[in-house]
Amino acid sequence: RSTPLSKITSSNLTNGPSDKKRLFTQRVAKQPSTTATPRFFSTKKPSKIQINSAQTPAQQQSRPQLELRPTPGRGWAVGLTSPLLPAPPRPDLASAAPRDPARSRAAAMDNLITLVNKLQQACTALGDHGQESALPTLWDSLPSIAVVGGQSSGKSSVLESVVGKDFLPRGSGIVTRRPLVLQLHRIDGKTEYAEFMHLPRKRFTDFAAVRQEIADETDRETGRSKAISPIPIHLSIYSPYVVNLTLVDLPGLTKVAVEGQPDSIVQDIENMVRAFIEKPNCIILAVSPANQDLATSDAIKISKEVDPKGERTFGVLTKIDLMDKGTDAVDILEGRAYRLQQPWVGVVNRSQQDINKNVDMIAARRREREYFANTPEYKHLASRMGSEYLAKMLSKHLEQVIKSRIPGLQSLITKTIGELETELKRLGKPIANDAGGKLYTIMEICRMFDGIYKEHLDGIRPGGEKVYHVFDNQFPMAIKRLQFDKQLSMENVKKLITEADGYQPHLIAPEQGYRRLIESCLISIRGPAEAAVDAVHSILKELVRKAINETHELKQFPTLRVEVSNAAFESLDRMRDESKKNTLKLVDMECSYLTVDFFRKLPQDVEKGGNPSHSIFDRYNDSYLRRIGQTVLSYVNMVCSTLRNSIPKSIVYCQVREAKRSLLDHFFTELGAREMKQLSKLLDEDPAVMERRSNLAKRLELYRSAQAEIDAVAWSK
Repeated sequence: RSTPLSKITSSNLTNGPSDKKRLFTQRVAKQPSTTATPRFFSTKKPSKIQINSAQTPAQQQSRPQLELRPTPGRGWAVGLTSPLLPAPPRPDLASAAPRDPARSRAAAMDNLITLVNKLQQACTALGDHGQESALPTLWDSLPSIAVVGGQSSGKSSVLESVVGKDFLPRGSGIVTRRPLVLQLHRIDGKTEYAEFMHLPRKRFTDFAAVRQEIADETDRETGRSKAISPIPIHLSIYSPYVVNLTLVDLPGLTKVAVEGQPDSIVQDIENMVRAFIEKPNCIILAVSPANQDLATSDAIKISKEVDPKGERTFGVLTKIDLMDKGTDAVDILEGRAYRLQQPWVGVVNRSQQDINKNVDMIAARRREREYFANTPEYKHLASRMGSEYLAKMLSKHLEQVIKSRIPGLQSLITKTIGELETELKRLGKPIANDAGGKLYTIMEICRMFDGIYKEHLDGIRPGGEKVYHVFDNQFPMAIKRLQFDKQLSMENVKKLITEADGYQPHLIAPEQGYRRLIESCLISIRGPAEAAVDAVHSILKELVRKAINETHELKQFPTLRVEVSNAAFESLDRMRDESKKNTLKLVDMECSYLTVDFFRKLPQDVEKGGNPSHSIFDRYNDSYLRRIGQTVLSYVNMVCSTLRNSIPKSIVYCQVREAKRSLLDHFFTELGAREMKQLSKLLDEDPAVMERRSNLAKRLELYRSAQAEIDAVAWSK
């Protein structure tokens, strides 16, 4: 950044000899009040430049200001700037410097491949290995290069040659028993080291120790039974001598199980390899030895099955130097023997004798270059042969594939994040560990259930209208169906009145007979009243079941679900019993006290009492009895009309209102007295749900980190 120098004295000028200091000071004094061009250049930014000045602050503000400006290719320039004119634009060294297209492209490639490296590491750390499961997988969507070959095809030697280090386990039989995700990182400097994802912050500078750790980590997962596992080992190698590249080394294909291996090992390895390479984002590196018939190559055979057009397959031909004299691999390398959309690359690896003699990779690569350059059959192909060319070609191709897949990958990640968040919300939050947290969780879930239940009663959710249907249709129809005409038949009226008179006939009106007739009719209303209470009780219980099913949090905890359901039903039973008592009291009150005004308002009839000179049986003639029956029926109808309004009020008050107010009050009271063990029992979540939530949370973390990593890459650049 430019540094203003108006307050700096010349005594501390450090750049240049003393005569240049004086010359510089004189030039400053002679400069006009305009922007000046730089007069003094230095390859280093001056640390102390001062100009002795005795002016007042106002004079100093009006005098020209000195400032340092970076000048492209010439170091730092000191010049004058007038306070009245704007300073000239300061050149941006980064923009002024010529951009190297090759370097910019290499940086972009590093970003792309590094991005995939990070995403693959996150996948492994969070349990996404590309296996078939009920969870969405990001691994299968990431471009990768899988190295496929049969045992003794030279697959390990190819990888070591690409890396330039001897680091892979060797031996007879199946040595690679877990996929090895090999991530190569090109760095500045001369230090070479390796890191395993399962051993963070531990650097391996001894690659013999890397070889041993691969073997040990394989045994930790598979044991020493020579079994295989699809869970990959992540190894990152940092070196100035590698290209940025990611390779997945798969177990070598075999035809026969050796001692200590299960009979299914041949098919198991083939299934694992096929599961990796059949994905459309996988680039196949098929390694085949040149000293064997290509038609019998295990790598070519399985690659052709999953990639019949050869669009994703690169052919690597090893052991070219070991072919019989008089034969060569030119037809294969030029694509005439077996055509692929991608080129064939021949490599010459170290022999077993070279390995035993510890021949280093630098010498091996030099000898490989010399072999192709000096062998007449391959001289014309030398520029695109060898492990170095193979690594650069794969790195470039991987970059292109990644770049083409990024838009689709972004869309997939965004969509999957939404789906995972929705399902996690449906599964609910994990359980707290302490008693207070557990009690709070239970109370919150119960409040959610209670809120949903009230919404049903209040009409926000369906179901509450059924209560009104009971009052408006079911209860009135039940009263109408009561057969009062049978109770008020001529025979029954005469019988009840006669019995009520006893040994002495009534004098004016059969009051006791009236009471017995009315009571016998009103008692029959108890049945419809009780039926209305039971009907509302059934509706309230049905709404409890609905609310429980709609409370997603209760689905996590089967025991709590049962407890809440039972507690709600017990509360409703108590409310029903109380409601029945109050409802039947209304009926009994009508029976125990008749409305006198009703009878006083009846028209009086002089014949009503009959002629006292007649016998008792003559007094109860049909006309008189019919008049009594009609009077009683009118009164009963009046009472029914009253009860049709008052009984629903009683039911709502005792059942519906109380269900809204205190459905779980008894449960809450008991809950506060429970101990930690009992609370834990209520929250015994289904293990399958717990596992599902944990897996979804990890997968969501993976996709969010992937989204952040992708967003952090400047694609436009």
